[in-house]
Amino acid sequence: MGPDYSLGMTRYIIIGAGAIGGALGGRLTHAGSRAVLVARGEHLAAMRKSGLRLRTPNEDLQIPVTAVGGPDELELSPDDVLVVATKTHQVGEALAAWADAPLSGTKGLQSGDEVAGTAGEHLPVLMALNGVASEGIALRYFDRVFGVCVWMPAVHLVPGEVIVRGAPTSGMFHLGRVPADLTGEADHQLLERIRQDWTAANFDVRLPGDVMPWKYRKLISNIGNAFQALVGSGGDVKPLVDAAVLEARTVLEKAGVAFTSDEEEQEARAAGFTMRPVPGEPADMGGSTWQSLARGTGNVETDYLNGEIALLARQHGITAPINAAMASLSRVAAATGQRPGAISAAELARRLGLH
Repeated sequence: MGPDYSLGMTRYIIIGAGAIGGALGGRLTHAGSRAVLVARGEHLAAMRKSGLRLRTPNEDLQIPVTAVGGPDELELSPDDVLVVATKTHQVGEALAAWADAPLSGTKGLQSGDEVAGTAGEHLPVLMALNGVASEGIALRYFDRVFGVCVWMPAVHLVPGEVIVRGAPTSGMFHLGRVPADLTGEADHQLLERIRQDWTAANFDVRLPGDVMPWKYRKLISNIGNAFQALVGSGGDVKPLVDAAVLEARTVLEKAGVAFTSDEEEQEARAAGFTMRPVPGEPADMGGSTWQSLARGTGNVETDYLNGEIALLARQHGITAPINAAMASLSRVAAATGQRPGAISAAELARRLGLH
């Protein structure tokens, strides 16, 4: 018998407490929900020492948070919900670290003793990240997987700090079981519990019958991330992005992939947050790929954004040269320490054969 989510005792373990995960975990904690933020390095050290600084258009909060480095620092219980907010290329490592962790009161699979079960067997995992590949990766490790389409303009550049530029709500989430036809009563109860908790934490939460068309529509929106990261704010990349988006739409349609209509997406966005300036910060702060280059992480998620389009094209015997090239250029930029704005829009157009 599963946990009774009507009791309001859910604890959210946010794996990857960067921009999105940090904002979600900080908001949940500030609203009185139970949350644990999982991070590493200087960011983890800063949160352990001083909490999480959350800056928004209207707030500058210093939130005491529970921060850990991994599953060995926690006792998991059946009331826990795991929320993965890493980049997609980091998902496999993160899920492998958590899936075999024993629930509270067990000694683990390696001891040979009888156990009550593992996280992968009993805990739901929510994939709150860009792209459409992470749900399939998660199903290798977890029985109950939920997709989350994330709309939140959040930035993480400084250890211990997250900036959210959405107001009056901080962001919007669409959530659902993956695959959708496996959704049962326990899933409905869990999703309603999440909707209540996350709404109280200043987010707009929607529960569509199938979340994946929303994630594929977000994938189209994320096609432009790599262009913004490579060129920065110093050039007009709109014609290049438009060409890449048209290519992506063509590939998705030829591959028979359903995605939410522009009209439905615009209607949802019109009812949600708006982007507003955060005091003391420039207006041109970039998205997730821009942030990876700005922080010099050495890697980017583009293989699961533009690269996803290249993959689908190759699987169906067609081509996606613009998106394939953008995935390659982004990999090289990250590996060589290239900063945002290092090349011009004209140079990028030349490399893509679009000049």
